[in-house]
Amino acid sequence: MNRDGKYIYCIIASEHDFNFGPVGIGGRGDSVVTIGTDDLRMVVSDHPLTRFVVNPENILSHQKVLEEVMKEFNAVLPLKFGTVAATPDEIRDLLFRRQHEFMELLRVYENKVEINLKCRWKHMEEIFLEIKNENTEVLNITKEIEFLESDEEKKMILAKAGEKVKTALAEKKENEAEKIISMFRNVVFDYKLKPTRSDELFLDTALLINSGREKEIDFLIEDISDLYGGRVNLTYTSALPVYSFIDIKIFPEEWQT
Repeated sequence: MNRDGKYIYCIIASEHDFNFGPVGIGGRGDSVVTIGTDDLRMVVSDHPLTRFVVNPENILSHQKVLEEVMKEFNAVLPLKFGTVAATPDEIRDLLFRRQHEFMELLRVYENKVEINLKCRWKHMEEIFLEIKNENTEVLNITKEIEFLESDEEKKMILAKAGEKVKTALAEKKENEAEKIISMFRNVVFDYKLKPTRSDELFLDTALLINSGREKEIDFLIEDISDLYGGRVNLTYTSALPVYSFIDIKIFPEEWQT
């Protein structure tokens, strides 16, 4: 029979323990509670000490617990999905040893939330046409192809054109992303750019803002939508824990008391 450990969601500052209800990850109805020492607590629930299963249900459960915690606390340090300790004593020992680090992070990110924003071009054929007309090298290569008769030569030139278009597209993504980011500079404390893994996605970013300023983000995104008309599709999340700005690493040897 597998022994239960403690699945960890986040770290909070509190002198008292809390019970957030039977909403623990894994679908067993485990209570989400706190374990800690002095004025630091980890939010946890029971979970088998086996390989953790990554699936949509567990990811959603993890997020829902964090949402509940954020209703009660102004500073929440999210831990990496799938973090499990063997015993409560391991948790208390870690909090004691890294107390200064965690308290400082809680101070820095108090009343801060994250909003993720994605911007996509709606009509890629128009974007590629713009690249062709804006980039002299690409334009000259496409004209050269028209006068070639050899299929082999055409293939070589097309490959060359493809590389030029790829480079030009990356530059266009960067320029348009910077224009949109600049519109948020008076509202956000910081932002983190994420990789854009498709041609149409030119901006994927996390915005760090003060909790309570979400409406300002709404209005700014409306302004950007009006400015770009039918060119760009913008999607964004509601307020989230500061996932993108905190990377708390807990190595296996640190759980040893």
